[in-house]
Amino acid sequence: MSMNKSHDALPGRRRFLAAGLALASAPAFGLTTGPSPPDSASREFNAFVLEQMRQARIPGLAVGFARDGVTRFARGFGYADIESRRTVDADTVFHLASITKTVTATAIAWLHEQGRLDLDEPVARHLDFPLHHPRHRRTAITARQLLMHTSGISDANYYRIDFRRSGRDADLSLHSFLRDCLLPGGKAYSVDGSFSAQAPGAAWGYSNVGYAVLGELAARASGEDMRELSRRELFAPLGMTSTFWTLAATPAARSATPYLTTDGAYVRLQPIGSPDWPGSMLRSSIADLTRYVAAAANGGATADARMLRTQSMAELLLMRQPAQLPTWLSGQGLGWMQARLGDRTLANHWGGDPGVFTAAYLDPDTRCGVAILCNVTATDASKAAIKNITLRLLSRPDEMY
Repeated sequence: MSMNKSHDALPGRRRFLAAGLALASAPAFGLTTGPSPPDSASREFNAFVLEQMRQARIPGLAVGFARDGVTRFARGFGYADIESRRTVDADTVFHLASITKTVTATAIAWLHEQGRLDLDEPVARHLDFPLHHPRHRRTAITARQLLMHTSGISDANYYRIDFRRSGRDADLSLHSFLRDCLLPGGKAYSVDGSFSAQAPGAAWGYSNVGYAVLGELAARASGEDMRELSRRELFAPLGMTSTFWTLAATPAARSATPYLTTDGAYVRLQPIGSPDWPGSMLRSSIADLTRYVAAAANGGATADARMLRTQSMAELLLMRQPAQLPTWLSGQGLGWMQARLGDRTLANHWGGDPGVFTAAYLDPDTRCGVAILCNVTATDASKAAIKNITLRLLSRPDEMY
């Protein structure tokens, strides 16, 4: 789970994103990737998902399940767009929100494998602007700290000043965004709002700005934009052809429309763009994301491609318990987190932004992974639905879905 509930704490911050279209009637839910297979387990599972969606008022949902590095299924339910009755299928593109952070962590781990980056050296050595904690200048900020949300970089000013754009990509570059947030004189800079009281490495504090630094770090260490590097070194080997870093590149005809529910109606929202893309702006289909989850749960490789060495993937999933880790987490890895789900303890990451709610779970012990994408703002009911669907899949992995 991510700290995306911070978005919910500021409800007025993004009201302008709503397009003003309230759709009072609930969608007629149904499986949208063709008729149900004849297998009874598959029919039972489909009915289970549809009932979870109905209870949680989720208009469109995509779910993928992987085992032993192989996608067992990737399936769509409900509507990608309620008004036009366009349905969700395995190739519908959803905004991943903070699941993006695990991809950025994977790119950093790949650079570490290549010898271009040391996770424990000061990141300031690679940047073209000074980066240090103003209260703890003698303690360097490292990539490992950024990956684990222990860098001491705060999101307080990030939430105070909204850098996001409605219906388009951000105008501000990643580099300019970071200078605004982290350098004296920047429009989003203050000692108290840009950095926590704790020294780097001392305590946990979820940081979107910290993940933005990782994107810039990757560019400086590799000599190219991290988006290009990830396309070539991560997405292409896995066959991820429907994964996009920008709204401009995302095919609108295949994109899930974001919604929120209010007063019994669905309110259509505009998609958003933001300069801190390394932490939240990736968009992908369930077919693509399940390939990625399959590799992550299987030691860094699918059945026919490898994105990371086994040791590197294990390092991403090595969980620690830094000070001030919230009670809803049992561990923090590099990008990936850990939490209880039923009677299991699983690596996971959630994502949430206006009109989207996403989740990915890994069980490396059984080499199983689950990915779920929804086109509605998270609610308590939708969170429960995602947990229920995940538990259903992981508790009965041998069924023929």
